[in-house]
Amino acid sequence: MLFRQLDYLVALAREQHFARAAQACHVSQPALSEAIRKLEDELDVSLVRRGRSYEGLTPEGERIVVWAQRILADRDSLRSEVDALRTGLNGRLRIGAVPTASGAVAQLTGPFCTQHPLVTVEVIADLRSEDILRQLQNFEIDAGVTYLDRVPADFHQVPMYEERYVLLTDDAYADSLDRRTEATWAEASRLPLCLLSEAMQGRQVLQEVFAEAGLRPTPRVETDSVAALFAHVRTGRWATIVPYAWLNVFGVPNGMRAVPMAGPSRAVPVGLVTLAREPGSVMARALMELARSTEVTTALKHLSGSRPPGSQ
Repeated sequence: MLFRQLDYLVALAREQHFARAAQACHVSQPALSEAIRKLEDELDVSLVRRGRSYEGLTPEGERIVVWAQRILADRDSLRSEVDALRTGLNGRLRIGAVPTASGAVAQLTGPFCTQHPLVTVEVIADLRSEDILRQLQNFEIDAGVTYLDRVPADFHQVPMYEERYVLLTDDAYADSLDRRTEATWAEASRLPLCLLSEAMQGRQVLQEVFAEAGLRPTPRVETDSVAALFAHVRTGRWATIVPYAWLNVFGVPNGMRAVPMAGPSRAVPVGLVTLAREPGSVMARALMELARSTEVTTALKHLSGSRPPGSQ
């Protein structure tokens, strides 16, 4: 059995197409197909359902792909460990982030790149919480930044900050709040809202808070992007509720106002997660060590130019 055969099988499971898998592996389609056939012969089991076109993996193939992903991840971790011992960390660090936390990821990537100048970082933003956990388990990313309240015990966790919320409006809607320093959830529910889509955990948190206040908002616009929320409010037709952490990314644009949300309050822990397996990825270990020593809350507070809502 060769690593190359496992690479091809994982690529086929990911791409769901022989030609695309071959292109991703930089080989011809016949070479990829033949390598997978030899793997089937060696394991004495059918891995791929073949018809006139690719029809998916067999149940046995689905199980073997899990093992292949694990073996390839260990191979890559071994190479990274050896490289780190010889010349320091180098390679590619892959981080997934939920939309509301992607702005805070920069508080880790900057210092990480300074400490490890041979490493490049890829940030995959706008992922759902469940997507981050699934991609970690499939070794598609090295670490994730997500909500910690629903992360299973078989993941390492490092808390980074607590997500709190502000009502973001244009000046016309802000005038209806009489320039007060806080807005109620009832007031927010009466505004023309654009919010994250219901599939996103950040939206689910807001729904829980609204429900606690006896409210059920009906947003006219939904999106999976926090940047899109800012863009809609900028038109002057909409209001939204965003995490205060995003103020360090966009600030409060001209003609807009950010008002902290009053009770019922909800401070949701956000942090870094990695697979709890040993020895694990040397990249993930280095990022976890950095996260433990980084005061993300303080950095976000400084960059946004004010205290986080609800802080003392």
